[in-house]
Amino acid sequence: MIDTALRREFEAALGADAVLSDPLQLRTYECDGLTGFREVPALVLLPRSTEEVAAAVALCAGAGLPFVARGAGTGLSGGAVPVARGVVISTARMRRVIEFDPEDRRMVLEPGVTNAEISRIAAPHGLYYAPDPSSQVVCTIGGNVAENSGGAHCVKYGFTVHHVQALRVVLPDGTTADLGGDAPESAGPDLRGLFIGSEGTLGITTEITVRLLRTPQSVRTLVADFPTVEQAGGAVSGIMASGIVPAAVEMLDSLAIEACEAAVHAGYSPEATAALVVELDGMEAECDEQFESVVALCREHGTTNIRIAADARERALIWQGRKAAFAAVGRISPDYFVQDGVVPRTRLAEALTRIADMSRAEGLRVANVFHAGDGNLHPLVLFDEQAGEAEQAERLSREIAEMCVELGGSLSGEHGIGLDKACSMPLMFGETDLAAMARLRTAFDPAGLANPGKVLPTPRLCGERPGRYRPHPLEAAGVIERW
Repeated sequence: MIDTALRREFEAALGADAVLSDPLQLRTYECDGLTGFREVPALVLLPRSTEEVAAAVALCAGAGLPFVARGAGTGLSGGAVPVARGVVISTARMRRVIEFDPEDRRMVLEPGVTNAEISRIAAPHGLYYAPDPSSQVVCTIGGNVAENSGGAHCVKYGFTVHHVQALRVVLPDGTTADLGGDAPESAGPDLRGLFIGSEGTLGITTEITVRLLRTPQSVRTLVADFPTVEQAGGAVSGIMASGIVPAAVEMLDSLAIEACEAAVHAGYSPEATAALVVELDGMEAECDEQFESVVALCREHGTTNIRIAADARERALIWQGRKAAFAAVGRISPDYFVQDGVVPRTRLAEALTRIADMSRAEGLRVANVFHAGDGNLHPLVLFDEQAGEAEQAERLSREIAEMCVELGGSLSGEHGIGLDKACSMPLMFGETDLAAMARLRTAFDPAGLANPGKVLPTPRLCGERPGRYRPHPLEAAGVIERW
């Protein structure tokens, strides 16, 4: 427990309304989007500025108190799960646009600004922010920096790291530092790039300078249906091998299509085994020519139907269906895990076939909806916790992620490692690699207070039974309560 004196110091630094200690309020922050990992923090702090974040972190450092930064809580790897007897530092109140320069195509933001809000503000000036996670209407730019988020259009435009020029950060001792600068690149080690994707283990981002792009002159979008996921995967490989760089190539299997149609009615074909959403953008003449090639390649690989968006409204509806997929799966299953892994594009068909085999072996359904253009899989393992299927689903989810490494890919494309996959890291990195990562992390955080227990495996973490919270028998019997 945090003593009264320290709590009063937090209140003096941030204001009494910015320090939450009521048990019911604290439960709001006990997990992120991966709800199987839960821990109630001792306090939640709600700073409003860089100075207040620095003051809060300095008090934590002085007291040896672990802290976890939190944005909107939409993460799917347990990266924002609190530490027992530690504090959560939420950036939810830091929502200012500090500076917007349309001519220089840059915007300086606080971390609580949502991803979609950036493009909304920039749109009247013919600009937009390219990274577009499916949760973009609620996820924040601070969380995007922590996870190096991507989205559907990352196959052409890259990830957060490619669109952030500078950061102001609070380090784990409470000092501030500026990383990067106004120029796209700066001399010396790329500390900005190092900080992006570090999942809150190196400090807390408090200001972000993002690079904006011109709105494309032309955008063309299609949905192509296929009788098998293997044929759809072959079409993806064919498109990418042709030299065309699509803005996006997304794949949905039959389960994902069923869920999306139940939720959004976006016009996907219920009878399709797999569907590709392909989008091209750029100069009108080039876009039209390449679009014809994409249509031809889809036909070459056995498409049964091609739907071409007639206008911006239909294109928006197609994307609304795709981006609703994760939430929509709740319509066809009471519970599900969202996994995130990467395989080489040339092994997409093999990966999907193996996922189907693993699904049958476990007796659980798996819905696939993912960024096919860069091989970033998002299999959703469906289960019913009330039927005792949680452990099976957890095992299958982990095995799918580890299969991605076996096929020459990665444990994560954009959701991060967090708590969920920390114990699988030795499958991807050797002891020397992990030791180097740990030394680098210690250089920023010698006391180990910033989001401890995440990303890197530890004996304590990996010696425990991993996964969803399991109640103590006395709790299940109603004898004790968990706080």
